[in-house]
Amino acid sequence: RVQLVESGGGSVQTGGSLRLSCAASEFAYSTYIMAWFRQTPGKEREGVAAIDADGNASYGDSVKGRFTISQDTAKNTMYLQMNNLAPEDTAMYYCAAREGASQNGDTMVMGVTDFTNWGQGTQVTVSS
Repeated sequence: RVQLVESGGGSVQTGGSLRLSCAASEFAYSTYIMAWFRQTPGKEREGVAAIDADGNASYGDSVKGRFTISQDTAKNTMYLQMNNLAPEDTAMYYCAAREGASQNGDTMVMGVTDFTNWGQGTQVTVSS
């Protein structure tokens, strides 16, 4: 079973940047989709970005143009570069993975039920 650990969260002022990392272990999938979701207390978990084994990326509408998802397969690590952060981006950010499939288009369409492996989350707080 894939194990996922997020890191890189913290506090930043409006307009700042952060880079989140998701380290994967026991990763035996030949094809996969990995993704970032975020959630605030009492709210549904929201898709942020996703990437497949070929590097095809998609994004939620609220972050498109500001966030970039990437991966380093040699390090078994996925990243989320977050630029021009706003207070509305404050949330717990979670890494997720699933075996197989692929994606097309630039808008993220998968939801939480499409993923089978989850990290514990890393907190991002954006202040004015």
